[in-house]
Amino acid sequence: MAGFEEGITLDRFLMETIQDQPNATGAFMGLMQQVTLASKLISARVNRAGLAGMLGGTGEVNIQGEFVQKLDMYANDTLKKALEHTGVVCCIASEEDEHLTLVPEPFHSGRYVFAMDPLDGSSNIDVNATIGTIFAIFRRRTAEGTQADDSDVLRSGRDIVAAGYIVYGSGTVLVLATKETGVNGFTLDPSVGAFFLSHRDIRLGDEEGGVYSINEGYTAYWTPKMKAYVQGLKAPGRGLTQRYIGSLVADFHRNLLKGGIFAYPATSKTPKGKLRLLYEAFPLAFICELAGGEATDGKIKILDRVATDLHERTALIIGNRTMVNEAMEALG
Repeated sequence: MAGFEEGITLDRFLMETIQDQPNATGAFMGLMQQVTLASKLISARVNRAGLAGMLGGTGEVNIQGEFVQKLDMYANDTLKKALEHTGVVCCIASEEDEHLTLVPEPFHSGRYVFAMDPLDGSSNIDVNATIGTIFAIFRRRTAEGTQADDSDVLRSGRDIVAAGYIVYGSGTVLVLATKETGVNGFTLDPSVGAFFLSHRDIRLGDEEGGVYSINEGYTAYWTPKMKAYVQGLKAPGRGLTQRYIGSLVADFHRNLLKGGIFAYPATSKTPKGKLRLLYEAFPLAFICELAGGEATDGKIKILDRVATDLHERTALIIGNRTMVNEAMEALG
């Protein structure tokens, strides 16, 4: 339920939940403190992007073949700088970087791996639409005290230990999911600079949600089964409403709180799908499953996939379990 719970900051929440788990060392809490620090800096810059000269592109094209926005680079650099020298992260994988960022000595012995889309929906920056940061956290495979490598990142989605996202909109909201605590939302109070628990134990009900989110501008490139499935969502009397912002994190956040389904299917133009498995699909699928929902690429569950490339693409259908199962049956 939305509504601030007085005095429960993210730090306090983690202290009272995760830190009392067996083998807890405080490293995860230290990691999250750095993530929230970076998110506050990014939020502040997003809110004054026009005044700070941060609107528009850099003139560069990233590894994804997309034009890089100034705020993309700011978010990427800010998160990496916040995480590199903490001693809790051994490597950082980013949608914006071609290669894995290895944390330099003497800080490379950290136990966690951080994979991120530093600023999802950045094409919406110039029109002041909602954007966000998405991340997944793994425990490293390589031995602590050694240098990390790609094997620490290229793995099954089932290996994720925590995931989350930060939405920069009318307010700044951080949603964090761990196996120990479930899915919880925290809203930034800019007057004191702290994230307070505002959405405890977020759950997606088994019943059908009221919203479907899909870009119907790509209808001509869909398979016949996909066209028929979406037409069925619009059937008279069904009562579904289409809502599509064009920022994955914003569309997912709305559907997580309100109930619904988001779909970005494979098309004739992008037969493997367009979204990034490591930086977008994995973390959101982890959050969705912990909240009681489902996530698939149209064939198998997203978290059953094993990443084979840092920038691997995927289709994504995610949301209420009932609605995702319906989509799977229609596309099967």
